[in-house]
Amino acid sequence: MGNTTIKQHYETARKTGILNISNRKMMEIPANMKLLASLLRTLDMSHNLFKVIPEEIGIYTTLKQLNLSHNKLTTLPEALGALVKLEIFDASVNQINKLPDSLSKLTHLRRINLSDNQITELPLMLCELKRLDVLDLSKNKLTCVPDGVAGLQMAELNLNQNQITIISEKMADCPRLKTLRLEENCLQLSAIPVRLLKESKISMLALEGNLFEHKQFADAEGYDVYMERYTAVKKKMF
Repeated sequence: MGNTTIKQHYETARKTGILNISNRKMMEIPANMKLLASLLRTLDMSHNLFKVIPEEIGIYTTLKQLNLSHNKLTTLPEALGALVKLEIFDASVNQINKLPDSLSKLTHLRRINLSDNQITELPLMLCELKRLDVLDLSKNKLTCVPDGVAGLQMAELNLNQNQITIISEKMADCPRLKTLRLEENCLQLSAIPVRLLKESKISMLALEGNLFEHKQFADAEGYDVYMERYTAVKKKMF
């Protein structure tokens, strides 16, 4: 990205609080970007060649939206925990296999997209995020949903296209979970907890592409209770 182009982007950012440096084949954050640290509300660094996001990302404490998608990241810096105003975070389509515990400090987060990475364990540090609405972990390497999931606060959880074979019955205790997507995993019908159907608040459960047919699911214990919730929500929509 040439100096003239950088200057134009920075001038725009000073006026709007929005900096878009996507699709620039960038491998490092421009050194003088830190001059905008107290101004930026939205930062888009997607579709670049970043392998590492430096700890200095923590100086952008006014950010509400951060897009790191479509890079070559394998980890994320602990300094992300300093972005306490962040509401929307996208790090999809990378090679991330580990998440920093500091994400638990981002208590204003509403939407997190970590799809298409190499994550092997459900990030339970996110249980601290009381305002979380949507968590997307599709296209990762998850194999189970552990007991700790009960503490997650999101309304929608996308676990499509993982390798999940086990789901803790404590998922039924998620206080706000309405939509659960588990399409194209490795689930047997017996792996779907009865409590999830009978006792949870889930009104949209997507299970296509697993190791059983929908007809079998329709005969499962608790299916009728789940369908009552599903139907009630559909009626409210129309």
